Amino acid sequence: MQNKLFSHIKLTTMKSYAFPGNINEKILQIGSQQIPYMRTTEFSTIVLELEFMLNSMINNPDGKVIPYTASGTGAMDSVVCNYVTTHQKALIIDGGSFGHRWYDLCKYYGCDHYVHKVDFAKDINYKNLEEDIIREKPNVLLCQQHETSTGQLFNIEKIGNLCKKYNVSLVVDAISSFLADFIDMKSWNIDICITSSQKGLNIPPGLSFIFLSSRLKDFTFAHNSFYFDFQTNLKNLERGQTPYSPATVIFLQAYTRCKQILNNGGVNVLIEQVKNRAYYFRELCHNNQWHVPAENPSNAITGFYINKNESILFRKLIEEYNTFIMPGSISNYFRVSHMGEQNKRDLEELAAAIKYIESK
Repeated sequence: MQNKLFSHIKLTTMKSYAFPGNINEKILQIGSQQIPYMRTTEFSTIVLELEFMLNSMINNPDGKVIPYTASGTGAMDSVVCNYVTTHQKALIIDGGSFGHRWYDLCKYYGCDHYVHKVDFAKDINYKNLEEDIIREKPNVLLCQQHETSTGQLFNIEKIGNLCKKYNVSLVVDAISSFLADFIDMKSWNIDICITSSQKGLNIPPGLSFIFLSSRLKDFTFAHNSFYFDFQTNLKNLERGQTPYSPATVIFLQAYTRCKQILNNGGVNVLIEQVKNRAYYFRELCHNNQWHVPAENPSNAITGFYINKNESILFRKLIEEYNTFIMPGSISNYFRVSHMGEQNKRDLEELAAAIKYIESK
């Protein structure tokens, strides 16, 4: 029975341009089945095969993937408390709400840090970043590949080269860019990368993944958290298990989704599909005179300004069109995800609905 709070929304025909987007029917069906017990060899096999598939998608050979039943912020928290706290100084790239979250976490755990501020929806000035690295002498750098609050994609390859040049460990939040924009842990000198289930994988929220490079195989992590302790989780991962009860159904959905991606052309094919949707919607934005501010937009989302009726757009789309988009943090600014089940006609209908509400 549908919850009364959502009685005005037809969930079977709902359109989502948020995170997750509309989910593949086979993935949804897994969530409606009985839940198998997780302390079995069958579940262990799923966990270990999932780790192998995820590593192959990000070029992390011989690396480890710690799965947490947690949000993306939980993944960020785990990295700071286990890893960043072992370093003398962190440099944080703050290009928006999620870059600022690195700052909040470093402040919470008492990590010495320096913030390299990037203006809203602007790219990094990489020359200035290098100057900051030389002056501040950090030994770990924290950044997003895609700043989800603005739609801006940062050049992780350039950042990785700077980190290699100055012997700085690189930690990348790829929560919203994984499987939307290309990323290469090995070639780009990334030591730790994080993502979560509801964005690139486009399955329900509830799982996050910590990719550890093989360079950290013998690293001594801190023990600043009971639940998020890396060593405890890595020990359990050796047998394909988690130390505490996992989100079993989402593990099964993640496993099936990875199989789907790899059996349908692989990561590059999926990224190309997401990119084509993003480019098409940006054409629609241009045709409707909606400004896209990001200097170098990610494929994952399109952030754009509408011209009027900001105060009613979000609710009108839900109540009259059974559609979700994401509001932004500033006036007249909204975001549309290009993940999930989505085609050109969907985007045309979305743009027409936004234009109609805008014109009221």
